[in-house]
Amino acid sequence: MRVPPVPPAPITPAGANPAPRLRARLVGRGRAGLMALVLVVAALVPPAAVRAEEAESHAGAELVLRALSLLGVHYRFGGSSPDTGLDCSGLVRHVFREAIGMVLPRRAVDISRAGEVIDPSQLRPGDLVFYNTLRRAFSHVGIYIGDGRFVHAPSRGGGVRVEDMSDGYWRARFNGARRVLAEGMSPDRLGLDRLVAAQRGESPPAR
Repeated sequence: MRVPPVPPAPITPAGANPAPRLRARLVGRGRAGLMALVLVVAALVPPAAVRAEEAESHAGAELVLRALSLLGVHYRFGGSSPDTGLDCSGLVRHVFREAIGMVLPRRAVDISRAGEVIDPSQLRPGDLVFYNTLRRAFSHVGIYIGDGRFVHAPSRGGGVRVEDMSDGYWRARFNGARRVLAEGMSPDRLGLDRLVAAQRGESPPAR
């Protein structure tokens, strides 16, 4: 008895999603087929933890770019706008609001209570660093940009600039670091899904 030839499997175009075609081939194969389909779909969709870490990384980069775009903006006590001047917390609040839509408290000491305490060795771009510059803890805040440096609005008569954390002045006054892009602050809550989609050229997720 002649066995009919098995038709070749169709070729999936590059970049196309193979799940629908695989699903059609698995129909009728019972429980084993369904389990295989689950494994295929699981392989195609990155875990939530991976998506959250990716979104957090994009957010950190966006925060750094926004902060660096404000270099040279003059200092103004209580200032919250680049047009009229910024103080340290005004700079941080403006950057976080404009970059990722997150509204932080107004004072540096209050911002220090908003995030997760992290060790300096764990600093990532977009984290916050705090200093004692007014003889009280957490009286100054800046945005870490990587390579041991941070952006801040330093003092009256100055302007937004980059500093080296290893400088003796800053090392002696360091109070700690915080991460506000932390667990419990999901990418969806912060609007980071839209940020990642925009950077990939994809349509933003529906609300």
